[in-house]
Amino acid sequence: MLSLTVHLKTVAHLRGRGDRIAKVTFRGLPFYSRVVENCEEVAQFNEMFRWPIASQLDGNEMLEIQIYNYSKVFSNRLVGTFCMVLQNVAEEGHLELTDTLIDENNTSIKTSVTLEIKYQPMNGSMGSWSEGQFLDIPDDQDGVFTFETDSLLSGQSRGSGTSPGRSLHGSIPTFRKAGKGVFLAMKLGKIRSSKEDHRKEDEPAILDMEDLDRKAIRLAGTLDPDTVSLASVTAVTTNVSNKRSKPDIKMEPSSGRPVDYQISITVIEARQLIGLNMDPVVCVEIGDDKKYTSMKESTNCPYYNEYFVFDFHVPPDVMFDKIIKLSVIHSKNLLRSGTLVGNFKMDVGTVYSQPEHQFYHKWAILSDPDDITASCKGYIKCDIAVVSKGDNIKTPHKANETDEDDIEGNLLLPEGIPAERQWARFYVKIYRAEGLPKMNTSIMANVKKAFIGENRDLVDPYVQVQFAGQKGKTSVQKSSYEPIWNEQVIFTELFPPLCKRLKVQIRDSDKVNDVAIGSYFIDLRKISNDGDKGFLPTMGPAWVNMYGSTRQYSLIDEHQDLNDGLGEGVSFRARLLLSVAVEILDTTSPEIIGSTEIQVEGVSNISESATGKMEEFFLFGSFLEATMIDRKIGDKPITFEITIGNYGNQIDGVSKPSAGKKKKKDGENEEEESELIQNSSEDEADEDAELVSVSSTPLMKPVITDRNYFHLPYFEKKPCVYIKSWWQDQRRRLYNSNMMDKIADKLEEGLNDVQEIIKTEKAFPERRLRGVVEELSIGCSRFVTLANKDLNQPGRTKLDRERLKSCMREMDNMGQQSRLIRTQVKKNTVRDKLKLVQNFLQRLRFLADEPQHSIPDVFVWMMSNNKRIAYARIPSKDILYSTVDEETGKDCGKVKAVFLKLPGKKGFGPAGWTVQAKLELYLWLGLNKQRKEFLSGLPNGFEEIKAAKSGSGPHFAPPVSLVYNMKQVFQLRAHMYQARSLFAADSSGLSDPFARVFFSTHSQVTEILSETLCPTWDQLLVFDDVELFGEASELRDDPPIIVVEIYDQDTVGKAEFIGRTFAKPTIKMCDEHYGPPRFPPQLEYYQIYRGNSTAGELLAAFELLQIGQGGRADLPPLEQPTDSERGPILPVPLGIRPVLSRYRIEVLFWGLRDLKRINLAQVDRPRVDIECAGRGVQSVLIQNYKKNPNFSTLVKWFEVDLPENELLHPPLNIRVVDCRAFGRYTLVGSHAVSSLRRFIYSAPDKTSNNWATAGEKTDLTECKTVRMTEEEDDKERKKKKKKKKGGVEEEEETDGSVLDWWSKYFASIETMKEWLTRAATKRNKPTCVVLFIRLCWHVQVFNKELETEFGMFEDWLHTFNLYRGKAGDDDEHAFDDDRIVGRFKGSLCMYKVPLSEEITKEAGFDPNMGMFQSIPHNDPIHVLVRVYVVRATELHPADINGKADPYVVIKLGKSEVKDKENYISKQLNPVFGKSFDIEATFPMESMLTVSVYDWDLVGTDDLIGETKIDLENRFYSKFRATCGISSQYSVHGYNIWRDPLKPSQILAKLCKESKIDAPQYGPGGKVKVANRIFTAPTEMEDENGKAKQTEEHLALAVLNHWEEIPRVGCKLVPEHVETRPLLNPDKPGIEQGRIEMWVDMFPMDMPAPGPALDISPRKPKRYELRVVIWNTDEVILEDDDYFTGEKSSDIFVRGWLKGHQEDKQDTDVHYHSLTGEGNFNWRFVFPFDYLMAEEKIVISKKESMFSWDETEYKIPPRLTLQVWDADHFSADDFLGAIELDLNRFPRGAKTAKQCTLAMIQNEHELPTISIFKQKRVKGWWPFAARDENDEMELTGKVEAELHLVTAEEAEKSPVGLGRNEPDPLEKPNRPDTSFMWFLSPLKSIRYFIWHNYRWLILKVLALMLLLLMLGLFLYSVPGYLVKKMLGA
Repeated sequence: MLSLTVHLKTVAHLRGRGDRIAKVTFRGLPFYSRVVENCEEVAQFNEMFRWPIASQLDGNEMLEIQIYNYSKVFSNRLVGTFCMVLQNVAEEGHLELTDTLIDENNTSIKTSVTLEIKYQPMNGSMGSWSEGQFLDIPDDQDGVFTFETDSLLSGQSRGSGTSPGRSLHGSIPTFRKAGKGVFLAMKLGKIRSSKEDHRKEDEPAILDMEDLDRKAIRLAGTLDPDTVSLASVTAVTTNVSNKRSKPDIKMEPSSGRPVDYQISITVIEARQLIGLNMDPVVCVEIGDDKKYTSMKESTNCPYYNEYFVFDFHVPPDVMFDKIIKLSVIHSKNLLRSGTLVGNFKMDVGTVYSQPEHQFYHKWAILSDPDDITASCKGYIKCDIAVVSKGDNIKTPHKANETDEDDIEGNLLLPEGIPAERQWARFYVKIYRAEGLPKMNTSIMANVKKAFIGENRDLVDPYVQVQFAGQKGKTSVQKSSYEPIWNEQVIFTELFPPLCKRLKVQIRDSDKVNDVAIGSYFIDLRKISNDGDKGFLPTMGPAWVNMYGSTRQYSLIDEHQDLNDGLGEGVSFRARLLLSVAVEILDTTSPEIIGSTEIQVEGVSNISESATGKMEEFFLFGSFLEATMIDRKIGDKPITFEITIGNYGNQIDGVSKPSAGKKKKKDGENEEEESELIQNSSEDEADEDAELVSVSSTPLMKPVITDRNYFHLPYFEKKPCVYIKSWWQDQRRRLYNSNMMDKIADKLEEGLNDVQEIIKTEKAFPERRLRGVVEELSIGCSRFVTLANKDLNQPGRTKLDRERLKSCMREMDNMGQQSRLIRTQVKKNTVRDKLKLVQNFLQRLRFLADEPQHSIPDVFVWMMSNNKRIAYARIPSKDILYSTVDEETGKDCGKVKAVFLKLPGKKGFGPAGWTVQAKLELYLWLGLNKQRKEFLSGLPNGFEEIKAAKSGSGPHFAPPVSLVYNMKQVFQLRAHMYQARSLFAADSSGLSDPFARVFFSTHSQVTEILSETLCPTWDQLLVFDDVELFGEASELRDDPPIIVVEIYDQDTVGKAEFIGRTFAKPTIKMCDEHYGPPRFPPQLEYYQIYRGNSTAGELLAAFELLQIGQGGRADLPPLEQPTDSERGPILPVPLGIRPVLSRYRIEVLFWGLRDLKRINLAQVDRPRVDIECAGRGVQSVLIQNYKKNPNFSTLVKWFEVDLPENELLHPPLNIRVVDCRAFGRYTLVGSHAVSSLRRFIYSAPDKTSNNWATAGEKTDLTECKTVRMTEEEDDKERKKKKKKKKGGVEEEEETDGSVLDWWSKYFASIETMKEWLTRAATKRNKPTCVVLFIRLCWHVQVFNKELETEFGMFEDWLHTFNLYRGKAGDDDEHAFDDDRIVGRFKGSLCMYKVPLSEEITKEAGFDPNMGMFQSIPHNDPIHVLVRVYVVRATELHPADINGKADPYVVIKLGKSEVKDKENYISKQLNPVFGKSFDIEATFPMESMLTVSVYDWDLVGTDDLIGETKIDLENRFYSKFRATCGISSQYSVHGYNIWRDPLKPSQILAKLCKESKIDAPQYGPGGKVKVANRIFTAPTEMEDENGKAKQTEEHLALAVLNHWEEIPRVGCKLVPEHVETRPLLNPDKPGIEQGRIEMWVDMFPMDMPAPGPALDISPRKPKRYELRVVIWNTDEVILEDDDYFTGEKSSDIFVRGWLKGHQEDKQDTDVHYHSLTGEGNFNWRFVFPFDYLMAEEKIVISKKESMFSWDETEYKIPPRLTLQVWDADHFSADDFLGAIELDLNRFPRGAKTAKQCTLAMIQNEHELPTISIFKQKRVKGWWPFAARDENDEMELTGKVEAELHLVTAEEAEKSPVGLGRNEPDPLEKPNRPDTSFMWFLSPLKSIRYFIWHNYRWLILKVLALMLLLLMLGLFLYSVPGYLVKKMLGA
């Protein structure tokens, strides 16, 4: 067995006397030694610890030994730590050593440890080891094995908050100290030592272990970066010691605020609807809004393609609980509501949680809510998308419909839900409730009392349960605060349901209107598990707590929303005992009730103990500090109240139940403290008898801190509160949650670090990630060991057991995965792995949320004048105590900074950001019997003050206050350097910021800097004589936090809040040296928050220096104010402020655009001021902005001193001012460039051959093979055509006449789909050449705007938006678009001075242009702009009918083109196919707006949406976006070259501009550019089809691969179509549709371009489909004959093309078919218009008689044939139908025998044919219908012939309908009986009777003959006998 043994011998040179304990940790598993009592300098431990290990010892693994001073009462104090890398041990197997320890600051101390380590390797064999093996270690003498923590550890330092040190000068990471627990397993020195790793070059040299001559190195400076936390963002959030927990910086409740949502649903079609010959309508319902599609007549598969949009403005929770319901209704009209065929339900949240928030082209399964035994009722194909502000929906490009017709494969269900959902019953059992508030005034009650003489409870509660759009209610319990219902509400719903939440609400029944008392949501995902070892939803019986508004009753409750479950409840309302169970129904069993109506039934009562044993809990709180009290309440005395449930609530807590009821033992209804005493459990010791709860602090008048805030003068006397309460003991649930939460917090902090490392580009993010993953895996395995203490305590529910199992499985699995991930983290995979680990984090948070509550949350209220002012809500699990450290709540026994906020809606918006009060609060909650621990976490140095009356009483009563007699005096230095990207608080778009720093009861402000968003205060604030209470050493580990608030100073009124951040100071005690590594502290960035959103960053450093006996003289000296102008302001001292170097910043001033009016006056003479770090430069004045908005001088520069560290660079401010008359200046707008990084100039690397790649490099050999001549191309196609015989053919006829621009477009979309699917399936096979050729003719279709593909075309010209006006807060306008007042175009370039000379010496270097060489001049230029608009998709409906009549409007500068007369009627997906030419002059007219308007007959037209394109950046971009480069050069046809310059001319021009040699064309189709050789064909056809030589193909080959040219290459814009979202200013951020288009630009000083491409929409082609119905066979027989009971049918066939229902055609009737055979010889003729490319029939018709114009529909070509039984007096009976999709339908069978149902059922497997290819088909096809069991059955067969002819052919050879001329068909040969029997009765009787009964008749005749013979025989025998006998 491999094992590692450590023999800990002695620890020497200890200070003082005391008990010592050692903790030895290896691979995350700690062992504790025994306690060596009362030892002085030397502690003799002499103990062995042994770890069995299953994997070889790695040389980088660590052993850690920590020595503690042991204390029974307080937490153990760490003396020092010894860590060593086990490298020597791994190699030699044995080591003895003595070495010194280091303390928490990484400084060496005298104390030394002596130990011996042995390692027994086991050669060759490796086992796999799981932490579980430790659990059965028998030999305890090797080391006390303590999992169950006993008294030994009870005093162990609590909590496992590990904290970062600081990054010392960014390079030497400090050592992190950790509390005891799981997380100590951070292996500190994972510095790889194996030889090959050193070659990888991503490790720095310092950490190279080889040359440290293999000593067991101590962690002096080379600590593993894995475990180093970064201070920057997390500076506050991590703790150094364990006395404080981290504050939460995000203040505002986000949930209750309404948001805009838009839900768009397209109902495309329905299939397989059950029912005969129906007229279906689809109803779309969301919440209470309903919309209907149009009605389609007599079809089971209607095609609608109708688009509906629903707009909502509600909070997210309300939105996501709304139910989307799709129902199909049959034969609905004005008078009758129709009958429901089936419906489908899903909540909005399910859609929103889909990728892209949408389902696209999916089939919803319909089921019948009134008959759950029936199977599927049909399918609806639809798209559903939910968009909220800022989401953009990416529409997958429309593909062919083949894949989507596979219904089973495309069901409208989220991932992982089975297609066959079963019906299930959901049982919600409601037992009873407790602690309800009163919901009526007492006046009424007193009146009643006077009359009736009995005191009533003032509430009439009932429970309402909502699920999947249905509501169920229990009965009302009249006047009861503790109602008992014992009822269950039963829902019947498909399982798994597509609705995530069940809402349970206690309501008060009232005559006027019922109001909610409290709500609780049950998330089904949390109470079930869908894995293979999962469980059905189950919950309880368990108590759930409800929170809402405060409990005092008022007629109008301002916080009523809270009771409905919106927002965070501010007070406990009630608790409800309920349970949930689900039972899957067996729908085949006969006794099942078919309907889904809600049922309510009674259930039996459950026992008291079913929910757990009642225990007495003790809650203790101590208020250490109350500061930052808002000045509005500062003038009255203040008290704080703490409540848990109704305990401790003195104003409006417990309502007394009416006298008649028995007092309950469990103390649920205490009001007076005295009752507590009678009720306290008898078995308790006497001493506890007098314990009275104290739930509020004494009243105290606040003292002023500064002009905004007050504080309470607690000083050394800290008030305490304590409450006893009784709850069911369900701590285990909370413990498990706590363990997971802690692992998750740890993980989150680690991940933030990793992101920060990546963001700040520090070294080795991969190491930190490895450390994080390691911690996660150790945490997981620790969870598995701890959670397995499955005590079968009372009240454990099924959910508890199942949840525990699934959590253990998940955690175990997560631990294994994270071990695997750890091995895979490499430098290049960090980002991917980071994403994976972030998924773990979400998973952990999800698992940690416990659905079954136990103890209610704790509320802290600030009261003034007996009114509740502000509150904080603290989850009880966070402060719950456990003897096991990991299970303890994260804030239990710790000091937490708590910020109080206003309740409910008052807390929204600005009011919610200001702190009402900040408390330093210590809380502890645990069982009363564990009470002795409750003070252990307080900062040391206090005495307890007991209540006066208990003087004689027990000594164990909790204190009413604590007095700290130890106080330390400090000086705080706040180095406020600068802030950046602040929130704009003034109307000018800037702020006048100052910072206010709070520490304890002190506050100071920086100076106010006016008009900036990036203030550099460079100011040192000194707080003298800050008194802090407690032990010095503890304060050193754990100082209170500093709060920094940033304000905007206004000239009048009070300063406006911008945001706040928290920081922790670095502390120096008076005996420490002020010097490296900790001092002076480094500047760090702190994120500033405003509510939940960020509002900038602060760069600052904070140090807290203890003032000793010597007073301030001992402190490091302060520099005097240097700057005489600034007065007595101290600057940030030199060691802290950043090191500066000299930079030159060059500014390119190009021009200003779109400046809006300022104060109603136009901007006329603007100027741009650039400022950075106090230096700057001004542009020249633009003399006349209207005439030419460009600057005449292009480049200016200035020099400035900036920090060496790029991350500390201050922002650069761009301001535009307008120079008015008389020397007045007006600020137009400003822009802050927060990061200058992208503008830092880096010299081009001469050695690299390619520094500007965009797009991938293509291998040049591939180019050779690809470019082939067109003749080969055609041969290929023909070959391909021959190949594909059976299946669908790919290409239509290749003759040029058919191909047009649209063929190219549709082919491109198809290819795009192919590429996408290929990318999705990762089939990276070499693409066949054929596909490449098809690609050659393509235009690239971008699924987004062109500029996003090419970096906004800011390759050298950047656009900076100018802002003005106050920034909106997240609720009104998260978008700053309204604040944009114009744009500045230009660029920046910064570099260190001096620059290397070789650049300036290059040929043609113009010193005036600096780094901006070879930039075009910016004089006005005339351009022809040609805009092609292809089509728009998914427009937002603008008319009442849910449609729009769109047309295009193009605006550029002053010119506007309206295409109003060509509007497209009632279409949300219009195809425009238009091009528009506009002449423009840049720069005056450079913003192109393309809008889509809705045409209205009356009134103005409405804007649907618009998109804006900056043409100027495109025009000047080096990506050459003027005219896309096609992939082929041709001089005629649809693919004609559009650019006026030929490819060779473009190439020559590019080479000249890039200063490279002109292209050299060589023989054999080669061209050489910049030492690269490209090949291509050299022949082309002219218009007459003659071949001629050309170099254009060669030049084009180079242009298409221009990105491969070294140094100057970049991808040129190809011929393309871009897809742009349409936005409407009234609905910011929500897409209103998309438009596909492209823009070409041609300078007027060049040769004119040719005519515009013709992209007008294809005209549909006229076709005629001739269907001849020859015969039918085996048609089922419906009628019974009156006389003979004979089965027969009067058959006729009906047919129509979908969409042409009014053109139905019927054959004549074949009467009285007895065999199902029918003969018709009948012809149908269907003319229709068809679009070949889209495979759709085009129909134009008026929607209704009131329609103004015709609407065009496009629907797939489908032929429906039905067989009917004709009836004379009643309606005809429908027998069966078949629908053939003319593009792909099964080939008909040769004979009737071979024709089976399989032809339509297995449609996907069978080869299909297209009538458009085959032109003529004949065969037998089956008719089908559904029987009672919804099974498809064969109801007949038809022999038909389909013949497709074009309109021209139809004219040449016309045919008649039916059997008419021309080309008549012969009469069918029908048997004569088929005519009516009364015309020739004998004939038919003969036919009937003889035909059917001939054998019977023959048999009867034979029998009669026999009988006759027998009769004659009997008749004649007697006579005959007599004759014989008598012999007569």
